[in-house]
Amino acid sequence: MPIRAVLWDVNDTLFDYTGSDDAAALAHIEAEGLLSRHASPEAALARWRAVMEEQYARFTSGEIAFLDHRRERARQFLGARLSDEDADAWFGRYVTRYEAAWTLFPDTVAALDALARSHRHGVLSNSSVRNQDRKLTRLGIRDRFEVLLCSDRLGVAKPDAAAFLAGCAALDLPPHEVAYVGDRLDLDAEAAVAAGLTGVWPDRNGGSAAAFSPRISVLTDLPAVLETASASP
Repeated sequence: MPIRAVLWDVNDTLFDYTGSDDAAALAHIEAEGLLSRHASPEAALARWRAVMEEQYARFTSGEIAFLDHRRERARQFLGARLSDEDADAWFGRYVTRYEAAWTLFPDTVAALDALARSHRHGVLSNSSVRNQDRKLTRLGIRDRFEVLLCSDRLGVAKPDAAAFLAGCAALDLPPHEVAYVGDRLDLDAEAAVAAGLTGVWPDRNGGSAAAFSPRISVLTDLPAVLETASASP
């Protein structure tokens, strides 16, 4: 069963979203004079993440558009009724700080280099095409991926099997010839397997007791995993 292509998640898989977001959010909260509203910087970040997760879930479910989810994050975090223009301006100041903090994981380019000649590559993300295209371009790796699919245009999001199958269709490959690599066990690896792909879970923290295979701690372990999967009957 040869694996001919890899579909990648972006945030917290190739790109250090959590690190970039934490640094930018804390700088933003402090610059906006909001840090004193919270018991500690950790509490402020916890509130920021909770609001993000709530509103992002609304976006991935199709309830609201990507831009609207950003506006709602501003309104919810501030607890204020902001106009669209004011919400865009407030969130835009965070985005400027966030983009300045963007960084790839140290193993990303090495893994892509190791697989460049042996496998085709694409991206499947629960985000917007505009957002992820800009991010990957700024990070210098957009040209590594022949397809870029995001839930805002697909109309369906992971863990729905239709999202993974759309990725396979874009590559013109059957699911059993495609691996999906993503940091979320439920949303990415397990869901990919349920859709008929080979799911690979990068467990960077290594603290989970969950049983899943293949599971890697660094992306540079991926070539060996794909070779083993391709050799399996």
